[in-house]
Amino acid sequence: MEENSKFKRRGFVKRVAGIVGAIGLTNIPLVSDAEPKSNYNDAELEHKFLTKPYLQSPMEGEVTVSFITNKPTHSWVEYGTDKNLGSKAETTRLGLVEANNRIYAITLKNLHAGKRYYYKVLSRDFQQYDPYKVIYGETIATEIYDFIAPDVNKDGFSMLILNDIHDRPKSFAHLLNLNGNNPFDTVFLNGDMFNYQVDEKQIITNLINPCTEVFATKTPFMFIRGNHETRGKFARSLPDYFDNPYKEQYFTFSRGSAYFICLDTGEDKVDNDKEYFGLAAFDDYRERQAVWLEDQLKSKAFKKAKYKVVLMHIPHYHSGEWHGTTHCRKLFGPLFNKYKIDLMICGHTHRHGMYAAKKGEHDYPMIIGGGPKEGTRTLIRLDVNSNKLSVKVLDDKGADLYKLDI
Repeated sequence: MEENSKFKRRGFVKRVAGIVGAIGLTNIPLVSDAEPKSNYNDAELEHKFLTKPYLQSPMEGEVTVSFITNKPTHSWVEYGTDKNLGSKAETTRLGLVEANNRIYAITLKNLHAGKRYYYKVLSRDFQQYDPYKVIYGETIATEIYDFIAPDVNKDGFSMLILNDIHDRPKSFAHLLNLNGNNPFDTVFLNGDMFNYQVDEKQIITNLINPCTEVFATKTPFMFIRGNHETRGKFARSLPDYFDNPYKEQYFTFSRGSAYFICLDTGEDKVDNDKEYFGLAAFDDYRERQAVWLEDQLKSKAFKKAKYKVVLMHIPHYHSGEWHGTTHCRKLFGPLFNKYKIDLMICGHTHRHGMYAAKKGEHDYPMIIGGGPKEGTRTLIRLDVNSNKLSVKVLDDKGADLYKLDI
């Protein structure tokens, strides 16, 4: 059989060579014989940033600076405790400095908790990038921005929560302005920021730029998908633009006396629904999350926390009987009750509500944010310290809808 295969392959090569010669293409070089050429045909493009830097993944002693350039570059961050900066950060992987990229997430490490830092992003493009010859082009830089390094152990922590924006970029400024001048440590985007995923321009125009204009150059945000973010031809590229804790789409984080669990609830229909064209596998994805979830609920960090909060897009109660809802109910619901979480905050239904604990279903209160349209939008503010966890839900005119103290 082996000799037969070799004979067939040799025969095939001879036949192809004959065909090529017959049509006069005998001078086409093999790939290994070709002269190395630059990867870029866009040298004429003006080198620029497509976004301001946006802060993400606030963790103990670190924060990530993300940004996007219009063509492949070598980029880095300069930062320090005053405007002279003095320190440099770049991403390395497998011995190589990250370059030839457009989408960057550079983590600043060994930060002093609670201290103010200043930073700017620098980027240089390539006139030529060949195996043995690199010629850099212009170096550009952003203005200097500042942020307060995360302090995960401080007693007080405040978070603003948005959900179901659905490609309405003006809602970011409108809703966050309802908070007034009250300080906050981070923003949490709880799914369905988009209707479906089209391209990079949509992500920049409808989320990143509105966020950097309001807060994201100085205050970090975290983002989990809603069911609408799983749709469209660009859905698989969406995670490239956001850097969550532990580089995952579901994760946990601790702040003072609180422990937060953030889940990716996936789609709301069955995997074989005709709308997915055989391209969905969310049941398996949620089942794997359930295994991971129980590990987190058994962890020392969860056990020692005074308050335990779950953030996820699809609520497993009070949102009908769609498959995504009932599958989350089956997989996650018993674990939430068994390990006694204190609160769940969701979106998805476009109908805001606060639901008291109901024994045998959800043994903890549930808060569901509002919808995308004017008059249905909400801003959720969460504050926690060693004595109390408080949540306030505002309508889009700034009036109080619900208050909860635990």
